[in-house]
Amino acid sequence: MNAPDRNISERPVIRQLDDAAANRIAAGEVVERPASAVKELVENALDAGARRIEVVYADGGKTLIRVTDDGCGMTAEDLPLALCRHATSKIDGSDLLNIRSFGFRGEALPSLGAVGRLAITSRAQGFDAVQITVDCGRVGPVRPAALSQGTRVELRDLFVATPARLKFLRTDRAEAQAIADVIRRLAMAEPWVSFTLRDESGGRGREILNITAEQGDLFDALAARLARLIGRDFAANAIPLDATREGLRLTGYAALPTYSRGAAVEQFLFVNGRPVRDKLLIGALRAGYMDVLARDRHPAAALFLTCAPEMVDVNVHPAKAEVRFRDPGLARGLVVSSLRHALAGAGHRSATTVSDATLGAMRPEGAPVSAPPRYQGDYGRAQIQRPSPGAIAAGLAAMRPGFADAAPEFRAAPAGMDPEAAVLDLGAALAPSARPAEAVLDTAGPAPDTDDTAAEAHPLGAARAQLHGNWIVAQTREGMVIVDQHAAHERLVYERLKAVAHAGPVPAQALLIPEIVEMAPSDAQMLLDHAEDLAALGLGIESFGPGAIAVRETPAILGRIEAAGLLRDILDELADLGASERLRARIDAVLSRMACHGSVRAGRQMRLDEMNALLREMEATPLSGQCNHGRPTWVELKLADIERLFGRR
Repeated sequence: MNAPDRNISERPVIRQLDDAAANRIAAGEVVERPASAVKELVENALDAGARRIEVVYADGGKTLIRVTDDGCGMTAEDLPLALCRHATSKIDGSDLLNIRSFGFRGEALPSLGAVGRLAITSRAQGFDAVQITVDCGRVGPVRPAALSQGTRVELRDLFVATPARLKFLRTDRAEAQAIADVIRRLAMAEPWVSFTLRDESGGRGREILNITAEQGDLFDALAARLARLIGRDFAANAIPLDATREGLRLTGYAALPTYSRGAAVEQFLFVNGRPVRDKLLIGALRAGYMDVLARDRHPAAALFLTCAPEMVDVNVHPAKAEVRFRDPGLARGLVVSSLRHALAGAGHRSATTVSDATLGAMRPEGAPVSAPPRYQGDYGRAQIQRPSPGAIAAGLAAMRPGFADAAPEFRAAPAGMDPEAAVLDLGAALAPSARPAEAVLDTAGPAPDTDDTAAEAHPLGAARAQLHGNWIVAQTREGMVIVDQHAAHERLVYERLKAVAHAGPVPAQALLIPEIVEMAPSDAQMLLDHAEDLAALGLGIESFGPGAIAVRETPAILGRIEAAGLLRDILDELADLGASERLRARIDAVLSRMACHGSVRAGRQMRLDEMNALLREMEATPLSGQCNHGRPTWVELKLADIERLFGRR
């Protein structure tokens, strides 16, 4: 391929583009697709104080978009100004950081008028209704019109002035889905506003959404709106969030880990009421669920960050879908810590959808057999193999009284030991006297209730039987509970191991010969800026000249590691999110494997008092509603559901 010819014989002439060309260029940034136009128009309606908004489209928005609101409206003098570039009522231009509205650029209406056929009809209180039209950049005169209140904006034949853009649009159905997604997100941000969405393709009107304004305070209104838009399953399995740190407030709802999705389709993020798709916040959401979800599952949440406008810059992208925080670490830390605290506070809760799947799997005699429901992750090979004695001892010791006193022994591993050997060594350190697996639960948790009636009052009830050596059946006052004994005990052991490992700095092992890792000077400085945090996790680094890092210590529990690869992974996260959880995740992965090997195995017969002890321990342990791999540890069947299965209701 030849290099471009830069030898220009004549000097190029700089010329001023006319308004039509400038508006078409601006439209390419602001109006990417029909959903972008809907977003701009609905945001204008919200900024105008609308309480009822109706959106109509046809052919995926390619031939018709009409947005009608009951906002403050515009006068005959306002309409021509509204079609001028960078004319807006939202800001006065003196402070671009003090933005309290959705729109502020003054580009949407002139951009839409430049690439399609636009008609704006509006009426302000105390004035007559008026209308103005724009046909591919040609503005018509203001005319009298008929409208009772607010504004109606009708856009026909989008991109008729730039037909090449039509080739990049997707199918009508895909564009219609994008429009519906925009409306749903804005409806979540404004629960006190009514929204209607209609599809009039082919001359047949079809109502897609009809959401009335919610009542009550913030949390009541938001919960009702989320139940309408995401579904009642989400509302029933979501945990409320309300946390504040240094001027930032996080509110919203986060779903239980056992209510997870196969894709990131139920993640809704808002900053000062503005829907955003910010990678820092998406990464923080993922980090908040890091310890309770399998890699192929995605959390569901609707999170709202609010702060003073000066703390966040929304003027970083024409579509205003990205933001930049003045202190990104503060925002990320608030999201991660709030999510982890809320999930831990949920204790043994498990999603109601798990019980629904259980009911769905039950069938009367003679009914066709269907595949059982699958939850996130599968039992790995290590889980079904017979664990080594040392690994078993490590997990068993974690359930013994006084385990925390063993922390000094836990915090040591010989230099150069590989992870598998470290697990065995830890087991030997924590279990000086070998104990059979049958004895593990003799001292775990509070003493079981001797009164069955009292035991049934507990959330997980009183143990009644063990089925197939793995399933504990318990009776509650309202029904029955089925517990996966291995998965449940695995989580209990894991939480105890983490409690000790996270109680202080992670023990480090010094390398006999420091590993020198070369990289770009800027990358090296980024790592050195976080050297103190990395040292707390057992990774000791220091500068070794320009563009080089000397790794002198690594976390003892990880054994032999490739320092260069680990540093690259940490750098990627630091560059992308401003923080890294990679090292902590690798440490927790080793603890999880130890817990898996050391927990009560499937097929082991348990006494009634052992089963009750396990149930009481689950009720007192955070995150015990799911195992280390994200699967549910128990399901519940209400008495009414059981009676319905047998035709009693």
